Amino acid sequence: MSAHLTSQAMAPKVCVIVGHSIDAVTTATVLASLAQTVHLYADEEALQETLATYKFEYQLQALWQLYQSEQQIVVYPVPADASELLTLTSAAVNGAEDNGKPNQTQAALYWLFYPELPASWRQQLGTQDLWISQLNESALSTQVPLVLSGIEALGTFATLAAQCQRAWVYYVPFVFLQDGHSYASMLSPTLWLMGEKTADSSHKLALLQPLMAQAKQTFITDIATTEFARSAIMNMLATRVSFMNEWSRLADHQGVDITEVATIMGLDERIGKSYLKAGWGFGGQTLPAEITALQQTLGDASKENRLMHAVDQINDDQKELIFRKFWQYFDGKIECKTVSIWGASYKEGSGRTSSSAIHPLLNLLWSYGITTQVYASEAEAELARLYPEQPLLQFIAQPAVNLQQAQALFILVWSAYQQVPVSAINEVALPIFDAQNALSKLQIAALSGDYVGIGRGK
Repeated sequence: MSAHLTSQAMAPKVCVIVGHSIDAVTTATVLASLAQTVHLYADEEALQETLATYKFEYQLQALWQLYQSEQQIVVYPVPADASELLTLTSAAVNGAEDNGKPNQTQAALYWLFYPELPASWRQQLGTQDLWISQLNESALSTQVPLVLSGIEALGTFATLAAQCQRAWVYYVPFVFLQDGHSYASMLSPTLWLMGEKTADSSHKLALLQPLMAQAKQTFITDIATTEFARSAIMNMLATRVSFMNEWSRLADHQGVDITEVATIMGLDERIGKSYLKAGWGFGGQTLPAEITALQQTLGDASKENRLMHAVDQINDDQKELIFRKFWQYFDGKIECKTVSIWGASYKEGSGRTSSSAIHPLLNLLWSYGITTQVYASEAEAELARLYPEQPLLQFIAQPAVNLQQAQALFILVWSAYQQVPVSAINEVALPIFDAQNALSKLQIAALSGDYVGIGRGK
């Protein structure tokens, strides 16, 4: 055997990831937990922002720090040229100095989070992205699997895969990731959905077999179908939320409790129990991004989807509904009041406020000079960064703090595992504006003040 082949055989193998989102960080951490060495190429500022935003992901954060300290995860700046992905120093690989000379390592896997690639990589060179041309022209092994992830217009990833001059290209949408449980939800996915450029080639992804084996459901098909399924799943979930919110308005008019209706609907096996809770709508990044991607697809195809357009409109309007109920309750006389707000994130268990109802609510309240006492728990740091000089924004450490100073209480997000302090509310007999429908019928009956929910018959 030649010295060259011996050197190649002994070269360390790494999983190469490009991205900085929670998806990329979770992927790096999960692969490290599967005994892989991971080289993560990321924009340092964007990566640190992700880690700061997701402080509430306690298990992920602890493992991330552990694997970094053990150099199972090594972070590098994104190179200017995609073909430089594997040009690393031996010091980074072996923990030893090598006169600073670059040393070529072998990749076991490339995983690119497409929306997070630098703009320089995505410049068009003819009919394809520059990074594809660079990878096609480089000496990087075409036998190493390439995994793509992200949310884009339908057909984007099928086109990218076709342009790559390699057979082992895959697309993995993160339909399984759950905020607050990112690590666990990827380690044991509810649905491992994957597209492959070459049919029946999933065995090439040996490193990911444990994840497929742990998944409750696994479905592998071509990349175009996988993209379509991803979009259909997410837009269906968005539709269910907006459907229930639309019906909640009719429930108010008819004097019916939408929460009881949802319970009955969930008993029908054809419908199921998921995403039937009326409230202020949906937020986060995934569902809004899916709707935007679908709109781009429809525009490019000169098609229209009136249903999803309505879903988007209903969702936007629903985020202001609880404020309108508040305004009507006080007959518009709301200037310069003080209110308490419990919860700020886009969903229970998350610390993110992207597309949450907290933003339109705060801005509407502030426009009337209303002081807002916010119990934001995990989302406080993000709100503080977003509104650093807002004198009408005050944070409270516990929900019942300063209730006696407020003239109303808003509930946006409340954990199902945390008891609503009804007795503390009753001490001041505040009107409650419950945008999450967090209170049960029994709790509502025990209130000394008024209650206004979403579709609760009032």
